[in-house]
Amino acid sequence: MRTSLVSAESVTEGHPDKVCDQISDAILDAYLTVDREARVAAETVAAGDTVFLAGEITSRQRVNVEPVVRETIRQIGYTDPALGFDADHCFLITDLREQSPDIAQGVSRAGELGAGDQGVFYGFATDETPSYMPAPIHFAHKLTKALADARHNGVLDWLRPDGKAQVTFVYDEKGLPTHVSSIVVSTQHAPEVDQKMLVRGVLEQVICPYLQQWIQSDTRVHINPTGRFVEGGPKADTGLTGRKLMVDTYGGIARHGGGAFSGKDPTKVDRSAAYYARYIAKNIVAAGLAKKCEVSLAFAIGQTEPEMVDVNAFGTSVVDPDKLVYAVKELFPLTVSGMIETLNLRRPIYKQTAAYGHFGRETGVFPWEGMERAAILRRFCQ
Repeated sequence: MRTSLVSAESVTEGHPDKVCDQISDAILDAYLTVDREARVAAETVAAGDTVFLAGEITSRQRVNVEPVVRETIRQIGYTDPALGFDADHCFLITDLREQSPDIAQGVSRAGELGAGDQGVFYGFATDETPSYMPAPIHFAHKLTKALADARHNGVLDWLRPDGKAQVTFVYDEKGLPTHVSSIVVSTQHAPEVDQKMLVRGVLEQVICPYLQQWIQSDTRVHINPTGRFVEGGPKADTGLTGRKLMVDTYGGIARHGGGAFSGKDPTKVDRSAAYYARYIAKNIVAAGLAKKCEVSLAFAIGQTEPEMVDVNAFGTSVVDPDKLVYAVKELFPLTVSGMIETLNLRRPIYKQTAAYGHFGRETGVFPWEGMERAAILRRFCQ
């Protein structure tokens, strides 16, 4: 029997890169709150006790970004100056300017939006979990979110904001997950906490509630494998927007076009086309037309229509693959304006996406997770 191992990682909201993603998306949300047509490309660097904001913003309204940044850091949990980085005392440097007119003229077209850049964008779905996500990334996100929840609700009050998890699943010859081969959890903690207390707390409150049924006698569990993780966050490691692309998407299990999401308004197809491709792929799988599916879209800067539309069902399709491509073109608006309007993307919903993955979330807030087109897809392909 041939088996394979598949791993994926997730990081907590207090990881330096995710701090930056959340700040960038909080700024985007603040602008979309006052101007739905705002063009935003906000980048953040966090290092030591300093936050540096850069990027291009074009809006009919102005936003004071400083309280937005500080409140975001506060909500994450960086409130103690002893951590070396906190909401009230960190330095803030900004360099925000308007979008290049050369780019703007390609995006702002009469009646239809053009793509804000060229690129290839992928969406993926599989029926192996209720979230239609691959099991390794699905459960890695569960672990990091559990770390944050245990810290926020005081169950493990010695936890600190920074942390990460990695889960490795064994897949059988049919491509189905059977059990967990290894689990790695690294979490920042208060200096007085010993390893025994930390291991017990993480096992009981983080790992077992989600993975106990998948653990076997030979499953390897590593909790803070270096033995100590007191210094963390931007004090210990520089953070940067857009540096956790696999965490944001499918854990490396599906392809990625290379474009980051956070801080970008939906005219940037890095974001909107990746969301839309996930929406299409999830509806195909939810319709029972394939067990797993990858949708590919490619755009040229300034163009309204995609240069490429492709569907790969990895041999699991119950209909002719060409028919799937035809169905997608017929049933899903694929222009830049069509994608934005279908998913209602000109809303301040993005800060919520910036930790624990942009896909597979069970919040009910993200329209690209909807499955309302599954029935019409199924009827169309009969």
